[in-house]
Amino acid sequence: MSTTIISIFLLSILASFIQRTTGFGFGIFIMTVLPYLLPSYGEATTLSGLLAMTTSLIVSFRMRKYLNWHHLLPILITFIIISAIAIFCLKRMDDVLLRRILGVVLILTSIWFTFFSERIRLKTNLNTQIGAGTLSGLMGGFFGMQGPPAVLYFISSEHDKDRYMALAQTYFFFGNLSMLIVRAYNGFLTSAVGYGYLYGIGGVAIGMTIGGYVFRHLSNKVFKYVVYAYIGISGLIILLTV
Repeated sequence: MSTTIISIFLLSILASFIQRTTGFGFGIFIMTVLPYLLPSYGEATTLSGLLAMTTSLIVSFRMRKYLNWHHLLPILITFIIISAIAIFCLKRMDDVLLRRILGVVLILTSIWFTFFSERIRLKTNLNTQIGAGTLSGLMGGFFGMQGPPAVLYFISSEHDKDRYMALAQTYFFFGNLSMLIVRAYNGFLTSAVGYGYLYGIGGVAIGMTIGGYVFRHLSNKVFKYVVYAYIGISGLIILLTV
């Protein structure tokens, strides 16, 4: 068994565990290594999105009774439009500086929400939803990491972790599906991605099972701080891998 197969399998376990526990983070984690295992960065983001989409589909289906479509649709539609534009620009972009800025912003955001979250109440109005969808679309299209802006909106608008998880996973499923279609159109859905998916899907099942157990045993308050902490860790990961 090759190193690539083992690496994708193990990465998928850890990434799906993070996604199932916190509601996001699959792409942020797996994209630290995946670009080195596939022929191109575009193929790596495609495989990441495909595996994350599978995770989100299963979780969102199981938690569909908690879903609030009113809080979801504006941010989702905005994300789909912006991410498609970003993907078309991907081949012409030098992303090193943007990744550094992104890493710093995520760390500062994590610190701010950790210490001042009780005072922060994001309004669930159209402007906030469009803003979060735009930022997520840019991050998702360019880096395959669309989670943090949407997650901050969802966790601030829904105080119950089950409702938050239902929103986040439905959002990530449709978001990743839309990006998969655009990436396929741009030639990133290759045989290498197909084989990678076969290597990773078993790992996704294992990570989801373990992550679901951890999620069920976290209180709403502790869960929020876990999410904020991983946003900061995400920023650090991005800075260390630029």
